[in-house]
Amino acid sequence: MASRSAVFSSSVGTKILIGITGVALVVYLLIHIAGNMMVFLGPAAFNKYAYTLEGNPLLPIIEIALLLVFLIHIFKTVRMYLGNQSRRPVRYAQRKNAGRPSRKTFASTTMIVSGLWLLAFLVIHVKTFRFSPEVEWPAGGRDLYLLEMQAFTNPLMVGFYIISMLIVGSHLWHGVSSAFQSLGLDQPVWTRFILPAGKVLAVLIAAGFIVIAVWVHFNGARS
Repeated sequence: MASRSAVFSSSVGTKILIGITGVALVVYLLIHIAGNMMVFLGPAAFNKYAYTLEGNPLLPIIEIALLLVFLIHIFKTVRMYLGNQSRRPVRYAQRKNAGRPSRKTFASTTMIVSGLWLLAFLVIHVKTFRFSPEVEWPAGGRDLYLLEMQAFTNPLMVGFYIISMLIVGSHLWHGVSSAFQSLGLDQPVWTRFILPAGKVLAVLIAAGFIVIAVWVHFNGARS
């Protein structure tokens, strides 16, 4: 057990753990956005989906597992960042790349900031939709469709959500390819597909959540 712990505490092990947890969170986002798109089908379909999900006896275990994955991802990323900073306390005025273009981008240099923003967003999001006051749906269970409509009638909430989803997209823009690199899957034959696929995935996830929020905002205003 001690040897396994030492492996994941090493630099390579930390990167692998960040990669694994990152991929797991991306898979969760894809599942989450697929479920949220049920809102386009109306209250009956959306609430039935939500009621089935919340009625799953394994849901508390899944939620705890997701929380642990999220916390491990944040902890290991912040720890690696601080470790890198401590080993390089002095910034170079200008870095030489031997004629090669720099791979640093806005997304890659703001990963810690975007990650901490998303941590704050997650707390607000869970408070709003998971631990909100009970609104009963006549057919049984919570009326999450109505709850979502009410939450997104507030333009400030919509604006905060849109900004947060843009930050999600920025985080994934660098994070997806970085995760595959950490797992040693950035072979030249695959990289030309992984890099653009990661960027497309980042845009689709961010855009998908934004479209849902905007649609709910205007649809809720009419209802």
